[in-house]
Amino acid sequence: MRVVTSSFDDLPARTAYDVWRLRQQVFVIEQDCPYPDLDGRDLEPATRHVVLLDDGDAVVGTLRVLDDGDAARIGRVVVAPSARGRGLASLMMDEALALCGGREVRLDAQTAMTGLYAGFGFEVTGQEFDEDGIMHVPMARAGADAR
Repeated sequence: MRVVTSSFDDLPARTAYDVWRLRQQVFVIEQDCPYPDLDGRDLEPATRHVVLLDDGDAVVGTLRVLDDGDAARIGRVVVAPSARGRGLASLMMDEALALCGGREVRLDAQTAMTGLYAGFGFEVTGQEFDEDGIMHVPMARAGADAR
């Protein structure tokens, strides 16, 4: 396995296609949430795509790191069904947090995944909410200055 980090413009076309196909497979089809995954934020110059590739260069996981101005935001965290249960999301989260440096980092976690993010120092910061039929909670990890 290897982790690759890239801006949108530097993603190879085939890798980009596989990233969006995986997000569609999991978020839209598996989780039955027809929503506009392509929200324009993938294209922002500061966005970084963290992509997990297997030994054959197939995309088995991805997430994105966004610049929300006062904080970084991690989102669209996904691991292919065939690759789950092996700690691969943690590999991507390590890379994402390194990209964020000492900034505050926020995310909206599916409620069932709060334990994963708590292991990286994230804390629930608000009320649970329904997003496309799946319960989420806002979470944040303090910046280096606040720790």
